[in-house]
Amino acid sequence: MDPTALQDLFERVRRGELSSEQAVASLAGLGQAELGFARLDLERRERQGVPEVIYGPSKTEEQLIRLLETLAQAGQNVMVTRLTPEVGRRLVELRPSSHYDADSGLLYEESQPVARRTVAPVAIVTAGTGDIPVAREASRTLELLGFATDCLFDVGVAGIHRLFAVLERIQRAPAVIVVAGMEGALPSVVGGLVSAPIVAVPTSVGYGAAFGGATALMGMLTSCAAGVVVVNIDNGFGAAMAVARILDVKAGP
Repeated sequence: MDPTALQDLFERVRRGELSSEQAVASLAGLGQAELGFARLDLERRERQGVPEVIYGPSKTEEQLIRLLETLAQAGQNVMVTRLTPEVGRRLVELRPSSHYDADSGLLYEESQPVARRTVAPVAIVTAGTGDIPVAREASRTLELLGFATDCLFDVGVAGIHRLFAVLERIQRAPAVIVVAGMEGALPSVVGGLVSAPIVAVPTSVGYGAAFGGATALMGMLTSCAAGVVVVNIDNGFGAAMAVARILDVKAGP
């Protein structure tokens, strides 16, 4: 709970502006911002270490601006996912304090400096060039959370020698995100070569029988490499958040 808001509430009770019953009722709302179209969770940073992240698609520009303003006014950093270049650039025009990264589709705004993590760079590995947009979402999300990344693109099983050429860099990473479409074979290969936690991301890249990423998803879920964790199709953001949690736990208190 925001200490400033809590202190203000206590001061109002002390001055007689609020009864104790009214203060108790107000406490229920301090952890969220009621915007009519959304109830923004302002306590997520305290619970999880990261403020609420806004999913961009299906929201209007007006809704996105209000969400951005509310988070910023609460002193929290802002991240919006999956924005098209047109919407992202328009939001920056309306709110110049924000920044849009077209490669990842992320819009972000830092109200507070992000602490840089001392852990070695997280490896972000893609099977093909077509998987890069999803990998960029993962790498940019991690960077906005303070983690360094090492991106290794187009090293899939169609030319396995390309993977071996960068294997040492992957093996140095504290965690690995592997992004692949088609049949989704790359996480199994990487899983047999490294000891770090691996989060696999199936992508919707592929011809008809790839079924929009479902084939890669099923292949990764049935990987013979023990311990490979799989997120949803094209979910680079989810993979990054999983790795951030894993590395925070490994770092200890």
